[in-house]
Amino acid sequence: MTSICVYCGSRSGHGDDYTDAARQLGKAMAARGFGLVYGGASIGMMGVIADEMLAAGAAVTGVIPESLQQKEVAHDGLTELLVTADMHERKRLMAERADAFIAMPGGLGTLEELFEILTWGQLRFHAKPIGLLNTRGYYDDLIRFLDGTVSEGFVHPRHRAMLTVSQAPEDLLDVLSLH
Repeated sequence: MTSICVYCGSRSGHGDDYTDAARQLGKAMAARGFGLVYGGASIGMMGVIADEMLAAGAAVTGVIPESLQQKEVAHDGLTELLVTADMHERKRLMAERADAFIAMPGGLGTLEELFEILTWGQLRFHAKPIGLLNTRGYYDDLIRFLDGTVSEGFVHPRHRAMLTVSQAPEDLLDVLSLH
C-alpha cells in the first residue's frame, strides 16, 4: 500500500477552510487506497485528517515522541501508533514509512518538517514526491519566497521544482502521480 506522510498542525487555525481541507484530503486519500503516516495526535489538523481516514477504513500510522504523547494527546484509535525517543527518530520513521509527503497549513513544526524533507530530497536521501496544500493561499508568501531563492541564485530551479503546489486536495494527489 502507498502511504502519504502528511505534515500539519496540532492546532486547527482560524476558520473552517483548514479543517475542511483536512477532511477532503483524508477522504481523497482513502478513496484512492492510500494510507496515512502523520504525527500521531488526536487534536488539531492532525486529528481531523486521521479521523477522516479511519472513518473511511484506511490505515493510519501515527508517530509521536514520548515527550509529546501527553501534550499533543496521542490518538488512541489508530491502526498503529509508534512512540519514539525524540523528534529526530519521529521524522526519520515518518520519512521511511512514506512514499510521498504533503504539507498542509500548520505552524513552525510543519514548516520545519517540510524544509527538512525538501533538503533530504535535494541531497538525494530520497526521491519521493513532495506536495504543498495551499488552502486559502496560506502558503502564498512562502511560495514567493522560494521563487526568490531561485532568482537570487541560492536554490537550483530543479530543487524548487521538487515542491508541487495545489489548492485542491484531489488535484494535488493527481499531480503527485502516486499509484
